[in-house]
Amino acid sequence: MTEQLSEAERVEALDGLPDWDNDEARDAIVRGFTFDNFSQAFGFMTQVALIAEKLDHHPEWSNMWNRVEIVLTTHDAGGLSGRDIEMAQAIDALVE
Repeated sequence: MTEQLSEAERVEALDGLPDWDNDEARDAIVRGFTFDNFSQAFGFMTQVALIAEKLDHHPEWSNMWNRVEIVLTTHDAGGLSGRDIEMAQAIDALVE
């Protein structure tokens, strides 16, 4: 079973993810993305979906025309885990 990050691990991980916001109420991290149009947003979501399948870790997300919001938390662990950090890093690599 996947375990939540310790407080020290959480601080270190979030320092390396400056574009992600900490959602303490949900014990999750959140990031919004804005694209030029729906096609670009949908293409990005497709790329994230392929990463999610490979990592077997699926985000909560929403899409409204050119915007995508992603929430990462590990339900099995009851909060933020290393799996979320790995997923966030992979997502960030798509937009760098």
